[in-house]
Formats: sequence, C-alpha cells, structure tokens
Amino acid sequence: MIKLSRLDGEPFVLNADLIRYVECRPDTFITLTTGERLVVGESMDEVVDRAVRYQQQKHLIPSR
Repeated sequence: MIKLSRLDGEPFVLNADLIRYVECRPDTFITLTTGERLVVGESMDEVVDRAVRYQQQKHLIPSR
C-alpha cells in the first residue's frame, strides 16, 4: 500500500499491486489493473519511487 493524495490534497492509500501504468499528462494519471483511472497530486517519479519501495518491502525486488 502506498500513500498518495488527490489533486485537492486529500490523502488516500492505494494498493500498489493494482497499478498497471502511470502517465504524466501534465497531471499524474494512474491506471489500475481494474481499468479505473486516478489522478494524483504526486509526480510520476514519486509514484514510481513509492511503488518500488513498497515492492522492496515485500521482498519482491531486492534492495540495493
């Protein structure tokens, strides 16, 4: 799970395992495996960093 914020600043938690892809258009859009799309306040790089850290914590990706 990763903590993100909506465009209005309201925080929410997303199951990072559901992320299919992330786009910058210029807002950051997250498309989930369910087909749902979310717009978040974080940059694309920040979403990716949080998702990678989440996977590392699950020991699916080794830490460097």
